[in-house]
Amino acid sequence: MWAEKRLMPAPGLMPSMLLPAARATLAASRRAVTAARRATGVASGELQIATLYSVSCGILPTALGLWRSRYPDVRITLFEHPHAEQLAEAMAAGQADIAIGPAPQSWEGTVRLLGAEEIFLVTHLDDPRTSPAAGVPLADLAEREWIHYTPDSGLADLLDEACARAGFQPRVAVRTQQAPFAANFAAAGLGIALVPGNVLPPEFHGMLLRPGPPLLRTLAAYTRGEPDPITHAFLDMLTTEVPLTPPHIRDRFPD
Repeated sequence: MWAEKRLMPAPGLMPSMLLPAARATLAASRRAVTAARRATGVASGELQIATLYSVSCGILPTALGLWRSRYPDVRITLFEHPHAEQLAEAMAAGQADIAIGPAPQSWEGTVRLLGAEEIFLVTHLDDPRTSPAAGVPLADLAEREWIHYTPDSGLADLLDEACARAGFQPRVAVRTQQAPFAANFAAAGLGIALVPGNVLPPEFHGMLLRPGPPLLRTLAAYTRGEPDPITHAFLDMLTTEVPLTPPHIRDRFPD
């Protein structure tokens, strides 16, 4: 009769001390997978994508829809993070094939700039103190209540920094982690929200305003090394065919 054996850390060896070895093993495994994928091309396999919550619900639905129509046999695994720093750390540890978000500084792998997504103000349609005219100065909204983001969200930093440049600290009405929720709360009259335009659906009924001056966030796609064929094909599609500001948002601001 045999008994199951469980491997336990040596006495005094903390789990955190095992992380470097575990990450090295993961990296070696991923290199083997990459080699196999280079041999088989883009017809099949798996694509692992790490990104931010706002990108996941913003530009990725369009991107993944296009990808699926062309490569239905390539599986997609998605990892979502609230902050760009967490995204970069996870990517450096080998979590995914490609990361999509603000480009980290001093990244040693491949970085493909995608462009700038535009950030908009959202409020409810009957708001008497705003006008849909282009270029609403944030300073004019200093006394308003805001839909803010949870402290772990990168959009919280974006909102705080934008308001600080305008000379005020936002008064918080409610906090959420997700940009679409912030837009819905703002459309319901709970306060002003600052959201990427690409998270808003075509049927969105809130009032959309452009900050003055315009507020932009640069996005990039980056990998740890040379992209394999699957990753390279996705990068090409993302760069050339997926708009960071969708047509239904551009139509509201034809200038």
